[in-house]
Amino acid sequence: MTELKNDRYLKALLGEPVDRTPIWIMRQAGRYLPEYKATRARAGSFMDLCTAPELACEVTMQPLDRFDLDAAILFSDILTIPDAMGLGLYFAEGEGPRFKNPVQTEAAVKKLGIPDPDAELRYVIDAVSLIRKELNGRVPLIGFSGSPWTLATYMVEGSSSKDFAKVKGMMFDRPDLMHILLDKVAQSVISYLNAQIAAGAQAVMIFDTWGGALTPRDYKTFSLNYMARIVDGLNRESEGRKVPVVLFTKGGSAWLESMATTGCDALGLDWTIEIAEARRRVGDKVALQGNMDPSILYASPERIREEVATILASYGQGSGHVFNLGHGIHQHIDPDNVKVLVDAVHELSAPYHGK
Repeated sequence: MTELKNDRYLKALLGEPVDRTPIWIMRQAGRYLPEYKATRARAGSFMDLCTAPELACEVTMQPLDRFDLDAAILFSDILTIPDAMGLGLYFAEGEGPRFKNPVQTEAAVKKLGIPDPDAELRYVIDAVSLIRKELNGRVPLIGFSGSPWTLATYMVEGSSSKDFAKVKGMMFDRPDLMHILLDKVAQSVISYLNAQIAAGAQAVMIFDTWGGALTPRDYKTFSLNYMARIVDGLNRESEGRKVPVVLFTKGGSAWLESMATTGCDALGLDWTIEIAEARRRVGDKVALQGNMDPSILYASPERIREEVATILASYGQGSGHVFNLGHGIHQHIDPDNVKVLVDAVHELSAPYHGK
């Protein structure tokens, strides 16, 4: 494989010295970019875009051609695994993802198989290989998956949810059944991420979007335990270097210490915690990724730079920080403001990495 020209991101995740704080942006390939909208229209549908490796590669590269980002992230969707399990994923206009065959009975849970990444998810693995080739060592490529709990919420509810009534109903009434479901999803995530690593992903991230909806007890039992199992099951070295693993639980700042004990290399942070407090709590055990409120990007360039300076100062001296938003970028953000953000991080972070 081609040698990396910019490995700031990987070094920061491992706490190694860097010259500047690296930055990438959750959902950096997406609807805020006019070129993405054009490719999406050409594809015909969101799923057609996801399942065509050449188009997935094209939209993965688009933000890198605009901004001086330090990492690329595979363009895909967290719900590819449930879809490969036969749940029939589709996207209703204005309503988000839905499943034709939600998993709401014991029979449905027990019927689920573990998808083969080289068969049912071949389009994702092919996209990873294609993107690595297209990157040609420019920046590292991040692979990803949803967490077992987050995937289970969609699988049981059949769509996104505000109160999680069905999935929490199963969790409280039939914890045995919920554990069977989560175990199958965890096995699927392990094989899926290992296939991404084998195809060229140089770091992987687990998105636990809905872990914050759980109580502390239930978070550890039904979400964190399964993410820890995934971390244990991943191939942590490829191409002669370590493959870092990042865990991100939205709304999970109360559990950082527990998350840091899983063996992961870094934790993603949303904007509900000061990064200085997070660093104090986890010490040098893990790196931190985050955590600017995406809505800051609606503000003036001066205000964006001010917020960048505040977060960098909050983290302080040394490596171990990957600058990012606290969640995905909004679709109505002006791309020019993203350039302000990226350039400000590189410019203003240099003094924090001096000798």
